[in-house]
Amino acid sequence: MQNEIKLEHYLPYIDSLPESKIITKDDVLNSNFLIEKDNNIEMYYAPHNEYINRDAKVVIVGITPGWTQMKAALLQAKICLREGASTDQILEQSKRAAGFAGTMRENLIKMLDECEMNKAFGLSSARQLFEKHFNLLHTTSVIKYPVFVKEKNYTGHTPKIGRSPLLTNYAYHIFLHELKEIKQDYLLVPLGKAVTEVISDLAKQGEIPMERCLFGFPHPSGANGHRRKQFMQNKHQLQTIVKKFSQHI
Repeated sequence: MQNEIKLEHYLPYIDSLPESKIITKDDVLNSNFLIEKDNNIEMYYAPHNEYINRDAKVVIVGITPGWTQMKAALLQAKICLREGASTDQILEQSKRAAGFAGTMRENLIKMLDECEMNKAFGLSSARQLFEKHFNLLHTTSVIKYPVFVKEKNYTGHTPKIGRSPLLTNYAYHIFLHELKEIKQDYLLVPLGKAVTEVISDLAKQGEIPMERCLFGFPHPSGANGHRRKQFMQNKHQLQTIVKKFSQHI
């Protein structure tokens, strides 16, 4: 299984990370975790996006794991490793810990509830998708491993995905293969303009059902100052997509 081979290669490096919860970029943005390099673009390993929930009903897609997510995933993997967890357990627990970790998750949950995603699945809040009803959720990124440009989180714009063969391959081929692993109909939530562009391209190619994509859903980052305004502009449209999907569950 490809996931096991990939994770197992990095397990010794994960095991050697500092014991405390303080992991710095110097600990992981180095040759031990480096996957590929394309000019000033560097891709590093984190385990959480190797886990695929093939029974998901909601798929939330970011551009690439940021430093916060990478750190959370590696910390959880180290804990699991010390507890004697299996490969599959390490991947799943890393996913639970890292999926849009931090303030992004709180902003995301609030907007999902306002789209009435919780009602569609009979939940009190979309928060339960990250907790008790994690079986309904698949979080991922169009570029599944953390990408940094000059040690800063890649945002999808400098350079644009299409200008890098490395990023293009991950976004339009590896990501699509991942989506095809999901067995059921699902709602897809693209976060941010760069992700929306990729998803839109794939939908136009007939690879993803356009009517199940929540286009116009704002990026939940606290740095997105236009998040609330953008959401309110698209709220009714997003609610309509969710409601229509819920009628066929």
